[in-house]
Amino acid sequence: MLPRLIRLSRSAPKDRPLAWDRYWAGITATGPGGEVLWDAGSDHEFLGYRDLILRHLDPALPVVDVGCGHGSFTRALAAHFPQAIGVDISAHAAALAAAEPGNPGNVSFEVRDMTAPGAGAGLVAGPANVFVRGVLHVLSPADQAALAENLRVLAGGRGTVFLAETNFQGNPVEYVTHLGATQRSIPAPLERAIRGLPMPGHFGPKERSRALPPASWELLEEGAAAIETNPVTGVEGQSRVPGYVAALRPRRPSGETPKHAGEDAPLTGSS
Repeated sequence: MLPRLIRLSRSAPKDRPLAWDRYWAGITATGPGGEVLWDAGSDHEFLGYRDLILRHLDPALPVVDVGCGHGSFTRALAAHFPQAIGVDISAHAAALAAAEPGNPGNVSFEVRDMTAPGAGAGLVAGPANVFVRGVLHVLSPADQAALAENLRVLAGGRGTVFLAETNFQGNPVEYVTHLGATQRSIPAPLERAIRGLPMPGHFGPKERSRALPPASWELLEEGAAAIETNPVTGVEGQSRVPGYVAALRPRRPSGETPKHAGEDAPLTGSS
C-alpha cells in the first residue's frame, strides 16, 4: 500500500494555502455521506468536548474557531458564546461555511492564515476564547509556533484556548488502514485528502509542550479524546481516531497587571 500512498500524495500542492483552497474548492457535499474526511455529520464529537469547554472558557467572551472549514463546529459553539467567528486559510472554505444552512445570527466567517505574523490582531474587539480542532497536527513546528503566538494575542488576558488534535501513533500506512483503506480500495473522502492535502502528523502532550510551552501557557486540563471522521466504511471504530484535547491560558509576563477591570476574575461555565 505504501507505494500507492506515495503516488497519490505526490499530487498534493507543496504550497499549504493553495492546497487547502483547492481542496475546499472541490467540495460539493458536506455532512452525512459527504466528501469531507473529518466531517462525521453529527454533533457527537462536540458534545464530548462541551463540558470541558464550559468549565474553562469564559461564556461572556466571543469564540474564534481557527481552521473552521465548512463551519460545523463554529455553529455548535455559537449556542454557548455571544459571537462565534470561523476563520480559515481557504476562501472557498469560508464561502462554503457562510452558505451552509443553519447559520445563526451570531456566526460569521473570515479568511486568514493564522500562522501569518499579526493574523490574530483585529479579529475581535478585545480578548476572545479560541477553539482549534485538527489544525496543529498538519503544521510544521515553525508554523505551530507562529499559530501559538496568534492564539496568545487572541486570548489576551481573559480568553482560553481549547484544542483537539489527532494523536494516532502509527505510521501513514497504519493510519489510512485505520480509516478504511485496503490493498484494493481507498474510501473516496480519504483518497481526496491524500491527493490534495499535506501529510498529517500527530499532536499530543509532547507536541503541545513544545508548541505552547509551559513557561508561556498555563495548562488547565488535558486528556484523551476520539476525533470523529466521515463514517465511510460503516465499520465500528474506523471513523474514530485517537485524539488529544487541552485547555490552556496564556501566562501574563511577570509583573504585568490587567488593563481592564475584571480580567482576573475566575472563569465561570454555563450550560
